[in-house]
Amino acid sequence: MNTASARASMPWLIIIAGSLIAMLTFGPRSAMGFFQLPMLADTGWDRSTFGLAMAIQNLCWGLGQPFFGALADRYGTGRVLALSAVLYSSGLLIMAHATDPVWLHIGGGVLVGLGVASGSFGIILSAFARNVTPAQRSLAFGIGTAAGSAGMFLFAPLSQGLISTFGWSDSLVYLGILMLLVPLLAIPLRGNANSGSQSQTSVQQTVSEALREALGHRSYVLLISGFFVCGFQVAFITAHFPAYLGDIGIEARYAVIAMALIGFFNIIGSLAAGVIGQRYSKPYFLALIYIGRSIAITAFLLLPQSPASVIIFAGVMGLLWLSTVPPTNALVAIMFGTRHLGLLGGVVFLSHQIGSFLGVWMGGELYDRFGSYDGVWWFGVALGLFAAVVHWPIRERAVDRPMLASA
Repeated sequence: MNTASARASMPWLIIIAGSLIAMLTFGPRSAMGFFQLPMLADTGWDRSTFGLAMAIQNLCWGLGQPFFGALADRYGTGRVLALSAVLYSSGLLIMAHATDPVWLHIGGGVLVGLGVASGSFGIILSAFARNVTPAQRSLAFGIGTAAGSAGMFLFAPLSQGLISTFGWSDSLVYLGILMLLVPLLAIPLRGNANSGSQSQTSVQQTVSEALREALGHRSYVLLISGFFVCGFQVAFITAHFPAYLGDIGIEARYAVIAMALIGFFNIIGSLAAGVIGQRYSKPYFLALIYIGRSIAITAFLLLPQSPASVIIFAGVMGLLWLSTVPPTNALVAIMFGTRHLGLLGGVVFLSHQIGSFLGVWMGGELYDRFGSYDGVWWFGVALGLFAAVVHWPIRERAVDRPMLASA
């Protein structure tokens, strides 16, 4: 009876609108790897130039996430999402017409990064958390994350098709225009941390109080440390996997198939993570995800590499790709509530994006220096094992607030 009631009261308009936005904002940035080789062929730049732009993008995404999360908490999610459309679209247009690396770094790096930061999971999932019950939260997070995965699945073939038909520059322009749909979809998500069905349960704290409490909490610090690894692994693969497959002699069409498969299985993995995280230990589940990634990468590198192994690897990694997001965000909400979830989730995500910056930058830098991606692959394996270790002792419970309880 309670389950049926919970399902009936799910705010589907908010869930659907937020999911469509996640699909749009995650799609183009996940397809950046397809633009690398055609852009470099036309401009004469090297891979480290493109890698640096994507590294800057990931770093700006991470640095902007706590800032935009705090703005959404205070001034409303809808307004921040509208700003995202402007930043994202502008960045893609500048990237499309870049005649010098500095414009690639400003457009594809800084502006696209800030556009993703103001329109990605942290902003959308915080809006979900304010409007669903704790019992619905993990599933809602899984749906939103799966929608971002669907964006990856759809935009991989879409981007490659656009590039083949119109060239890389015009394709970026079309994607920039598509981002202007975000403000319309953001209308149902308007409202800040004081609105929504869960606002009455929020603990009133200032931003500085919330940050001080969170950064002094051991489990939160461990969560930050582990999420760094997620960013390193997925950003390296997103930016460099198409080029890596070309290096080992596998046809370019398998890169499209692989990225689309990662996106497709990511949908399944994200939804499953939402369900599993609602029923079982989230820290243990996260530890198993990171161990699984390390095993998958090791097997892919050591076994004979072929189109078949690429497809299998893509499917396995897809299941594990963003399955970390629902339990990670749910743990932050459990520990500290929803009042500053945009901010505190953004701080965790900043760690993710510092890892992304290093993964993308190291990929390009070490390739240009040694002619191989192998060192970065193996470093990712070691980091996966490190992440499993730091997630194991995380405690899945609300932070102790004896002063507030007595009050």
